[in-house]
Amino acid sequence: MEILPAIDLRSGKCVRLIQGRYDKQITYKDDPVAQAAEFLADGAQWLHVVDLDGAKEGRPMNADAVGRIARDVSMKIELGGGIRDEQAIRQMLDLGLTRVILGTSAVKQFDWFCQMADQFPGKLVLGLDARGSALAAAGWLEQTGGNLLDFARQAARLPIAAIIYTDISRDGMLSGPNLERTAELVRAVAVPIIAAGGVTTAEDIGRLKTAGVSGAIIGRALYEGSITLPQALEAAR
Repeated sequence: MEILPAIDLRSGKCVRLIQGRYDKQITYKDDPVAQAAEFLADGAQWLHVVDLDGAKEGRPMNADAVGRIARDVSMKIELGGGIRDEQAIRQMLDLGLTRVILGTSAVKQFDWFCQMADQFPGKLVLGLDARGSALAAAGWLEQTGGNLLDFARQAARLPIAAIIYTDISRDGMLSGPNLERTAELVRAVAVPIIAAGGVTTAEDIGRLKTAGVSGAIIGRALYEGSITLPQALEAAR
């Protein structure tokens, strides 16, 4: 089980939004490269990056910061936020990222997403963000009406690297992940499932591991000391 520390970028800085709300922001560090290097020094092999400005605007907005992280820090990096066309996918992969996360574009343009998955096998991750079982899009600003499990089953037929499931109601709340729905996803599809939203303690990680997830994304809990990265990595082993 992988632990993926998270860097959420807004105007080039490391921040966190509470429940995905752009009016509820916590700013942690000005330099995302320094933060990534700190995660690397603590033992992380993966880094999860979200371009919050990109998610809102529909196109990559923090490419300079992302490029600096990829150039200066030797980690496997996945990024989501504002990846809505083939050009954006290529731009991020050309920066040296390991894989790219598609959420809104996959949910709203599934036929196109199928084409991109075939074109970039093993390089795309499907990001499914939900309130309850209802999928959200556009930086969590829109409800789509789609169903989480039904959509995951459709997408699992594609050559994608993983599915990231985020329970929006728990994101940034330090309240623990949605174990029941995460376990449902694991049972529903053969694609690796990565849990996000509310992962706070070593016990959370242990429960997710028991549920069969392939990875857990941790953000606010690391920044505020609810768990250290070495503790998280140990729990994942």
